Parts: sequence; structure tokens; C-alpha cells
Amino acid sequence: MDLRVALIGYGTGGSVFHAPLIAAVPGLRLSAVVTGDPARQEAVRNRYPDTKILASTDRLWEASGVYDLVVVAAPNRQHVPLARTALTSGLPVVVDKPVAASAADARSLAALSAVRGLPVIPFHNRRWDGDYRTAWRLVASGALGDVLRLESRFERWRPEVRPGWKESGDPRDAGGILHDLGSHLVDQAIALFGRPERVYAEIDTRRPGARAADDAFVALAHRGGIRSHLWMSATAAHLGPRFRVLGSRGAYTVHGMDGQEDALRAGGSPRDPGFGVAPSHAHGRVGTPGDERPEPTDRGSYQDFYTGVARCLRGEGPPPVSLADAITGLEVIEAAVRSAREGTVVVTRT
Repeated sequence: MDLRVALIGYGTGGSVFHAPLIAAVPGLRLSAVVTGDPARQEAVRNRYPDTKILASTDRLWEASGVYDLVVVAAPNRQHVPLARTALTSGLPVVVDKPVAASAADARSLAALSAVRGLPVIPFHNRRWDGDYRTAWRLVASGALGDVLRLESRFERWRPEVRPGWKESGDPRDAGGILHDLGSHLVDQAIALFGRPERVYAEIDTRRPGARAADDAFVALAHRGGIRSHLWMSATAAHLGPRFRVLGSRGAYTVHGMDGQEDALRAGGSPRDPGFGVAPSHAHGRVGTPGDERPEPTDRGSYQDFYTGVARCLRGEGPPPVSLADAITGLEVIEAAVRSAREGTVVVTRT
């Protein structure tokens, strides 16, 4: 029997990412979408005619026994309250990144998850980017030798401030570039190399009228001497390489963004032929100066996150992303904020 999924929120996160991924995974059924916006309700009807539309979360909790999973794709400040209500209603929950506005809130959610015996699974879909999967493969296989430094960038040219909670300066909204794009970069670095021992950061607000940080650099020092240098910006008129992984025997460099987001924004689905396949001109390169070769990019597969969720709920494996990793990521972000504020290197607790 399919697992019945209720999705809370049908903005960009819900409509572009969660809904099409859920709908594409065998064993999951998008049973309900919670949105009070008439235009979004109509969009759900048009794309998912068999999906029930609920105007408020109250309607969801009243019928909680009808569903097997809740997915929270609401604005950041609502993540923890909605996830807590899902758990107390007896439902496991997927929560969009960042899970919480603070590490303390995320730890409280973990405590409730343990008491209720239900998983809270962070949606860090960028672990299934094709270029990241390629970097992971090259690092894990030893093809680059000992890794010396990971350079990773999410850079954009958006000189005008767009209205919305992501531009909010209120800490409860967890707005700004560090929580938005930075949470992906930090999570990828943690998944590759583990919890960093030290954090240094430079965080700025560059655009006129901006209230939230829009340009940041974060340096992580991992055990064994590995460094992660992470750039995130809305003010980059020229874009640097997406990844540059430097090793003792060679390097991997790739430019451009994984194409899955653009495909999903255009109304595509993981069921489409060629979804997640990077064209040859977007492939990276591996080697040393004078001895480089093209490196085909592994296929991206955001849907594999929800395949892992279904497997976890059936007791067939662990969550595809652990809540502990998401908590570590928030602790790193908080250490970065402190580092930038104080102009110091912050030692993270172990």
C-alpha cells in the first residue's frame, strides 16, 4: 500500500521540489496539500487532480490518522511548530532546510522525536546534485589522493532585493544567504568530511535596502587537515566554479549549477527521460596541469531522497539525511555568525 503524504505549503519549495518528487516515487502518494492561497489551490488541482486540498493545518491535524507522513515546506519560522504538532499527532515528518532557525530549536525537536519514536528527516536534497555526487565518488575512491581543500560555491547575480521572508532581518525567519544557500553548502561539506573543528566566516550585507546578509564566505577546518571553503552570494556578477576539490594527486573542477532545479521549475518530473543528466559541455575536469581529462557528471537524483524516506518509514533503512547532521549544520552556521561578528576563529564543540 502506498504511503499517504500530506504536504504543508505550496510555494516554491512545495510546488517546485517536494510535490513533483513525492509524485514520482513508487510507494508514495501525494494525498493532500495544505494551502490557503486560492491561486495555489488551483495550481494543485491542475497538476494533481486526485490530491485533496486543505485550506489550513487544522484540517490536517483533525484527520491525522488518514496520513502516513507530513512534509513541512512552509516558511522557516513555522518549521519547528509544525513539525512538533506532526510528531504529537503521531506522524513522522520531513522538514525543509533549515530544519529550524536555531540549533537549540532543532535539538528540542530531536528530543521530541526520540520521545515519540518518530523520525524527523531534514530535506537536504543537494546531496543528490550530480556534481556533488561526482565529487563524492572521486573523494571516496581516492582518485584525487588525499583531499586538501574543498571549494564550493552557490553564487547568483541578484542585485535587487526581492520582497519576502527570505530577505527578513528577523532571526526567527532564518533569512539571508547563510541560512538559504549556505545551509546546503555546509551540509555537503559535513556529509563529505564530518563535523569541522574550527569555523571562520565573513558575512556582509551588500545590496542597498537589504536587511539580511547577501554575501558570505565560510571556512571550515576538518580533522586531518582538510579545509572547506564555501562561498554564497547574491552579488556575484561573475560566477566562480561550482566545485574545485584539490587533492594530493589531482583536482576536480566543475562549473555551472545542477540542472534538476531548472527542470523542476519548468514543470518537469524525475520521470522524464534525461532528468538529472548533465550535458557533456557541463562536465567537469579531473587531473593536473597539462594532464587533464573530462569527468562525466554522475546523474542527479533528488527523487532518491524520497525513495530513502519511504524505505525508512517501512523500517528498511535509516533516514536519507540524519537530524543530527542538520543540527551540526546549524551549529556551524551559528559559529560562522559569531566568527564574523567577533572577527575570530570559533572552535566548535565536539
